[in-house]
Amino acid sequence: MFFFSKMQAAGNDFIVVNNTENKISYSYKLLSKFLCMEHFSIGADGVIIIEKSKVADCKMRIFNKDGSEAEMCGNGIRCLTKYVYEKGIIIKNIIRIETLAGIKEVFLKVENKKVINIRVNMGEIVWDFDKIPIYRTNKSEANVLIIEGLKVYPVLLGNPHAVCFVNNLKDFEVERYGKIIENYKYFPRKTNVEFVQIESKSKLLIRIWERGVGETFSCGTGVSAAAAVSYKYKSTKNELIVETQGGNLSVCIDDCIQLSGGAEFVFEGQINI
Repeated sequence: MFFFSKMQAAGNDFIVVNNTENKISYSYKLLSKFLCMEHFSIGADGVIIIEKSKVADCKMRIFNKDGSEAEMCGNGIRCLTKYVYEKGIIIKNIIRIETLAGIKEVFLKVENKKVINIRVNMGEIVWDFDKIPIYRTNKSEANVLIIEGLKVYPVLLGNPHAVCFVNNLKDFEVERYGKIIENYKYFPRKTNVEFVQIESKSKLLIRIWERGVGETFSCGTGVSAAAAVSYKYKSTKNELIVETQGGNLSVCIDDCIQLSGGAEFVFEGQINI
């Protein structure tokens, strides 16, 4: 039996487990698959495990609902930060978190001992196909792939992303194309997929197909990747509001990418395994 917190950030929901005392000995992969099951368990997009770190304030392990481990999660790291601050584990306004994508700095806005907004330094985006990595066979345009007739812009922001621009996001077949692109032969580690409609120079609409999960209400790294690609190739502004199905997030693109938004506790409990 162990305690958990169900949390969400822009509708992206997670089961957060504190394992800083190393008391949980279960396989994280199997545990995540079980905990994320709807109807038979708690249900969520993913599981966040908090561990001690030798190089930062704490360490985040993030697992998708299929049991696969992700390198980084922009919404998940905001949930973790709110958790450790409000639980009294780490009382700092700037928290450094170790992830598989490196150490991330997270900046907290706090009022009355409650975290009301969280800004994450997401780092620099990687455009080089060799570093993403991608097995590329068609080279019609630099940094663009053609998949099922769609222009796909692959990037790496901790984990791999493929950004596609569409004219009518509401009626677009996200599940059909999301499955195809996620598992396409060009991506040896599979990929997250973002379908983006540009509403204005300062606002994007987005739907997200997450690797190992399916369509989700939001994805922090996906939102950041979509904003960076839009800025680079579609001449949008460097400060953007990105409207996801779970709410709006703010992105600022400079030398690195800054993602801002909230996070909330949904409920807490304990479960027998």
